Amino acid sequence: MAFRIPKAPGFAQMMKDGAKHYHGLEEAVYRNISACKELAATTKSAFGPHGMNKMVINHLEKLFVTNDAATVIKELEVQHPAAKMIVLASQMCEQEVGDGTNFVLIFAGALLEHAEELLRMGLSIPEVIEGYERAGEKALELLRDLTVSKVADMRDSKEVARCMKSAIASKQYGNEDFLAKLISDACVSVLPQNSLSFNVDNVRSTKILGGGVGCSKLIHGMVFQRQSESNVTRVDGAKVAVYSCPFDMLATETKGTVLIKNAEELKNFSKGEEDLFEKHVKEIVATGVNCIVTGGKVSDLGLHFANKYKLMIVRLNSKFDLRRLCRTVQGTALPRLTAPTPEEIGHCAAVRMDEVGDTSVVVFEKKPQDGSAVCTVVLRAATNNIMDDLERAVDDGVNNFKVYTRDRQMVAGAGATEIELGKRIESFGESHPGLEQYAIKKFAQSMEVVPRALSDNAGLNPTKIVSELYAAHQDDKNTSVGVDIEEGGTFNAVEAGVLDSYLVKHWAIKLATNAAVTVLRVDQIIMAKPAGGPKAPKQRGDWDRDADEH
Repeated sequence: MAFRIPKAPGFAQMMKDGAKHYHGLEEAVYRNISACKELAATTKSAFGPHGMNKMVINHLEKLFVTNDAATVIKELEVQHPAAKMIVLASQMCEQEVGDGTNFVLIFAGALLEHAEELLRMGLSIPEVIEGYERAGEKALELLRDLTVSKVADMRDSKEVARCMKSAIASKQYGNEDFLAKLISDACVSVLPQNSLSFNVDNVRSTKILGGGVGCSKLIHGMVFQRQSESNVTRVDGAKVAVYSCPFDMLATETKGTVLIKNAEELKNFSKGEEDLFEKHVKEIVATGVNCIVTGGKVSDLGLHFANKYKLMIVRLNSKFDLRRLCRTVQGTALPRLTAPTPEEIGHCAAVRMDEVGDTSVVVFEKKPQDGSAVCTVVLRAATNNIMDDLERAVDDGVNNFKVYTRDRQMVAGAGATEIELGKRIESFGESHPGLEQYAIKKFAQSMEVVPRALSDNAGLNPTKIVSELYAAHQDDKNTSVGVDIEEGGTFNAVEAGVLDSYLVKHWAIKLATNAAVTVLRVDQIIMAKPAGGPKAPKQRGDWDRDADEH
């Protein structure tokens, strides 16, 4: 009786030809750690106020010049499965608290780097994981004790700007004072009077090329880079009707063929439709409406009647913009060209056409005392890349404000909190029996990655700075001593006003620890054979030329 000998021994005989399989420490665990370390090293140099920019060209050949880790990893499209886990943890942090993405990447990278040292020393993976999990829980417990202040009043823009400043400095170092004031004014102005339910979508930003960062300003209401369709370019005390349909003649109810024999009949036929359209416009004007916003095209006839009845017409192509405008003017978008009821009409102080630089804009302006539901930050800069970075700084500031509405606690920035956590977790490890204590101590050592990255990017000696920080933190009164990137050395971060949000730090430590532990739990990588048949042969020359012509 004959039987077939399997093509390959072991695991490979179960799989299709072309499947890949890695297992064990050398092949799987160390490979994964190596990929994650590379990713962390890429974003580490972009950490902090002196972080270097990355030039990323995505798959559509769009150029990004930024030190925002969230943008870099989003556009890079990381393929390695283990590195992807850390990227997902970082994106989760972005979704949860809108900041802390780079911290997650570099801290998870440091945890895995130290885990590799422990594994090479002879510890088993479960022991490392056990130690990391215990240290992570202890870190979150200790973090609550390290809060140094809180946002006293969410409606005081100076107080909000003070807390927001260091988050913005990591993106726009040098402009943080100006931008923090601008963003805090914007956030406070759209905060509802009787609650702290804040929607980040209510602070819009529009980018207009030209000028400098200092030319950026805040407008209560909305700004669109458009022009007025009609001759009217300004309306004060505007009553706004919003339509999601085109400003054109209504389509007739019945469809049919009309036989027209002479010019008189043609004139009478079109006149009937014109009279009907004019009647609709008159009805709209009779309600007091003096500005119309339409989501479709504006016909020549519509323009004629708009000019005749002194109506200002603004055309918006985006459904989202129409929705936001309805929220701003407190109006209702109507699907058909009918006269709005008083409840459906929106109101704002003025609708005007303006010119910022050489760009025409239409501004729907509300008075600050009216309590606008939406406000717009007009960003100015010399290049598109700087404006994109400014937009990300605004986004970070607004997300931080959202975080303060959930938890107002602040911790010391500039690496002070990380060094203090490291010191306390180190002593927690000392009191721990068993081999997990090595992993707990390595977790404490990983906390050094933040002050090291800050000092390294500022051109200082990381080892010298970290040893100075540890020396200062031996005194329990100096828990807020951090890296001084200006003078080179250490300073009291709280006195200097360098503060981080407690909630951002909490989530970042939690997610980075979870991501590192998940990567360590993987002991086998099995990759199925890629889909798709054999590759098509390359064509030589033009597709329609015969082979014998070559």
